[in-house]
Amino acid sequence: MKRMEALRQAMLERSLMRGRFDRRAMFGVAVTIVAFSISSSNTRAPDIATGYSGRLISIQSMQTDFGDMCYAERIDPFERNAALPAGNLFNAFDDTAHAAAQSTGNGVEIARPPVRTIRDTYPIYSSIAVDTQFNEIALQDTNLFGIKVFNRLENTPAGVEASKPVRVIEGRETDLEYNNGLYIDPQNGDIYSVASDTADNLIVFPRSASGNVAPSRQLKTPHRNFATAVDEEKGEVFITIQYPPKVVVYRKQAAGTEQPLRVLEGPRTGLSDAHGMAIDVQKKLMFVSNWGNSSDYQVAGSGQFHLPSITVYPLDAKGDTPPLRTIQGPKTQLDWAAAMAIDPDGGYVFMANDLGDSIIGFKETDDGDVAPSRIIKGDKTGLKNPTGVAVDGKNKELWVSSLGNSSASAFPLSANGDVAPVRTIRSAPAARTSVKFGKPQAVAYDSKREEYLVPN
Repeated sequence: MKRMEALRQAMLERSLMRGRFDRRAMFGVAVTIVAFSISSSNTRAPDIATGYSGRLISIQSMQTDFGDMCYAERIDPFERNAALPAGNLFNAFDDTAHAAAQSTGNGVEIARPPVRTIRDTYPIYSSIAVDTQFNEIALQDTNLFGIKVFNRLENTPAGVEASKPVRVIEGRETDLEYNNGLYIDPQNGDIYSVASDTADNLIVFPRSASGNVAPSRQLKTPHRNFATAVDEEKGEVFITIQYPPKVVVYRKQAAGTEQPLRVLEGPRTGLSDAHGMAIDVQKKLMFVSNWGNSSDYQVAGSGQFHLPSITVYPLDAKGDTPPLRTIQGPKTQLDWAAAMAIDPDGGYVFMANDLGDSIIGFKETDDGDVAPSRIIKGDKTGLKNPTGVAVDGKNKELWVSSLGNSSASAFPLSANGDVAPVRTIRSAPAARTSVKFGKPQAVAYDSKREEYLVPN
């Protein structure tokens, strides 16, 4: 019994530690909560004494060779009401389900479809990148595990459910799992992406990639990537690691198990749950956004909570190097800061401020508890949980992807305040809010309030 209790406690502590970093885990995913009827009748009333209603509630995902992952075939938004194609993620819920019998505890098969299903079949965009050479926008869909490419000038008309992408990279062969951190090579249009949660890799697709295709190159990375940036002059790719927090730098063409050129990590760096990143090659600076959860499973007692921050380093920083400057404090309005982008000509660093429903801009020289110089926020903006941001210096536009409403919007690079975008690409009906499941791993039913409780 003591051994079982010790094991239970260890699992609880591990779950709590991981939970601090899995709060969004990472963004929306195609996970479904389904309700099955245990009896042959769907009308059984709840038992007054126990609250038992004869319904079995479960969370299901498609089992694959890579573990318990969810994969979905592309659903054309213009055929949303058509039957889902064979092999689609959500067809998995028509298959046989399993449960423990109430009386014996033995496994039994439930060979019938669910009574109801809660799911999100629309894209959820975590990251965005601009291809100025080919005039395209790439959006990372972390719900359906894909990358959707649109014409840069696309503007979804009112009354139209969704814009149709020119290309979609999606399917089992792509190895896209909870991906984020898009980057587009300015010369050849190659698309770079990192896995934020389940896989540990950076993958690269050629610009022309479409459909269920394998990456042209794959690099093994540490666990829990988030953002990427590339120094084209030196041919180096930068990746932020959330936990334990660090920045790893590889050769741009690195593949396989090649080791990084250098790593920025340690208690003096000020890194704490590193997320967004941007580099200014002209000024030789690196900017990193931190959520504030500071911990390292390799160091006993290292867990601390700090205010969110932006830490600034020399571009070639490595080891336990302290930041040159730190933007941190209540005036900053940082709230789950996600992707970052640099406007080197204007001297601004922009931040996708997820829970603030805003884009905030600081001067590159800012330090301490300072208010943003620019804030794009308000009803006119259409922003809802923005997590991706990109600067298009060629066309003087600022692009933002919103996690909360399946959209991407272009603003003038000089935008400030409650301003309407010049264009918006929607992949869902206007004014729709995403379900935004994180990564549910349990579900409970509150019979008194008739509610499902789903921890993310």
